[in-house]
Amino acid sequence: MTPPVANGPAITHPASKDYAPHRDQCAIAGIGETAYTRNSGVSELGLAVAAARNALADAGLQPGDIDGLVRNDFDTVTHNDLATALGLEDVTYWGISGAGGAVAPGQIAQAVAAIESGQATTVLVYRALNGRSGADRYGQTRRNLGGPATVGGNGSYDEYFLPYGLAAAGQLYAMVAQRHMIDYGTTSEQLGVIATTVRKRANANPRAQMHDRTMTLEDHQNSRPISEPLRLFDYCLETDGACAVIVTSTERARDCRPAPVLIRAVAMATGPDPKGGVVFPTLFRDDYTTFPSKRAAQTLYRRAGLGPSDIDVAQIYDCFTITTLIQVEDYGFCSKGEGGPFVESGAIDLDGTIPVNTSGGHLSEGYIHGMNHVLEGVRQLRGESTGQVRDAATCLVTGGSPAPTSALILRRDQ
Repeated sequence: MTPPVANGPAITHPASKDYAPHRDQCAIAGIGETAYTRNSGVSELGLAVAAARNALADAGLQPGDIDGLVRNDFDTVTHNDLATALGLEDVTYWGISGAGGAVAPGQIAQAVAAIESGQATTVLVYRALNGRSGADRYGQTRRNLGGPATVGGNGSYDEYFLPYGLAAAGQLYAMVAQRHMIDYGTTSEQLGVIATTVRKRANANPRAQMHDRTMTLEDHQNSRPISEPLRLFDYCLETDGACAVIVTSTERARDCRPAPVLIRAVAMATGPDPKGGVVFPTLFRDDYTTFPSKRAAQTLYRRAGLGPSDIDVAQIYDCFTITTLIQVEDYGFCSKGEGGPFVESGAIDLDGTIPVNTSGGHLSEGYIHGMNHVLEGVRQLRGESTGQVRDAATCLVTGGSPAPTSALILRRDQ
């Protein structure tokens, strides 16, 4: 089925004067991960160490080669924890990026900035969590809900939401989905197409939590409502696991074991009226069906010297099906409001115009706060994916929304 034609380009192609100095100057030299499970049986530090060692082995590097570390602000594994456990000899840069799922590409951006500014030569970026088995699954701002620790909201503004029943991310995204349905006629079945499409990719991926569990659109529609209109299979997985990425200069990466994957461009964005706190206050925006990802897209494409039509495959942050649908609009693959018909047309499947989340994504592979999307982007451009897109040369990777977000474009070294 031919996908619908957008009403004019959502994002214009950038001019050459918009060149960004970091373009193609850094590369991903190695990737590593652990199994994605419901109960790892090991500490988050143990997961981080295992993923880091796998990334080092993939790159053909030694711990002593690492002089920079970047972690997620929700990660309990600090830079000194990991440096000690790995026996790193001289860490000259460490950074923290947040909030939560918005920043896996932003962590890569920090690594690029550290290398380009001369503060480090080889940076290990990581995310480790016992998101299923751990006692605290939601980070510092969700601890002791309703108790003294949340008085004042710890900067999250949760005190304006929790007492009135808005206590979970799924409730917020349900409101987003309802608004998109009212404004544009989006349907639950269209969200189900997203869920079933990425489930097929997970069924081909032995690393995926849902590797052995098929799903039909009927299964999706029959799954129980959690926060209407979102159903069970509109939600991402809770996962124990870790991912690690090694970033270095392109010149140095070409001396490493695998072919390097170039970091074409990186971007972060708040967009106008970002709102304070963590995520719930974003419901007070005038329009909460357009995310800061729209502004990130404009910056990213300008820095990359590319446009949406130049992207071969995308790993889109999918904590819920609605976030995938809105981001295909925000990143210019279809026009505003056309996300439902676009995904329903098959455009995000392997033979579509923009294959999405080719390892199963957060909905069916595992939820590692976006870092597993970075790994899948690298595999695609190496030609190693279990859902390989033929001749893939560019890959978009996005961070979570609707909070201030980040994104990057990876490119095959030619």
